[in-house]
Amino acid sequence: MSPLIIRDCPSPNHGPRKGGVAAPDLILIHYTAMQGGPNPAIKRLCDPETEVSCHYVIGESGDITRLVPDDRRAWHAGAGQWGGSDDVNSRSLGIELSNDGHSPFPAPQMDALEALLHDRMARYGIPPQGVIGHSDCAPGRKIDPGKRFDWQRLARRGLAVWPRSVPADPEAFRRHARTFGYTSSVDNETLLAAFRLRFRPGAQGPLDATDAGLAADLAHRFPA
Repeated sequence: MSPLIIRDCPSPNHGPRKGGVAAPDLILIHYTAMQGGPNPAIKRLCDPETEVSCHYVIGESGDITRLVPDDRRAWHAGAGQWGGSDDVNSRSLGIELSNDGHSPFPAPQMDALEALLHDRMARYGIPPQGVIGHSDCAPGRKIDPGKRFDWQRLARRGLAVWPRSVPADPEAFRRHARTFGYTSSVDNETLLAAFRLRFRPGAQGPLDATDAGLAADLAHRFPA
């Protein structure tokens, strides 16, 4: 694998990781929801008045820009919750993909994301289940990286996880989803929408046996 080429554009929007966290154990994937390539997003994420940032921005052509050093707490997850923690910022690296929220993610961008994930996961010992979307830790509040993001591609490369369908009781869906990591206190409908956005994009209707089976498999194989 070719060496990563990363340019630096330092953002002032960061602080120390809290709670004794020495290194990240999560990687959070976002999209910028902006048009015009990565530069408008980088400008915003470097503006001290916005009080938002991330560690990396990846452009459509695969260019990687580092805004915040890995050992610092970037401000990208907001009030996100995952795996029993309500300070996702302190636990994570944040990666923004330049994307308007509707367009497909180009191959060079996905290739660069995979290279960055492979390097950082190896460096910090982050397992595939530690790679999540913004929508996972903020159900009902965020939807990125959205239904067009190819989670199965990452899973095939060991850079994320993908569930198998197993027999399960639909009544246990919430418990299993929480065991996997969905610890937000949102209502069941909002939780189901976030879960489907990640694992069954396009699925509609009430909770069914497929949802229950996927959640049960995730809880069994990848408890947070």
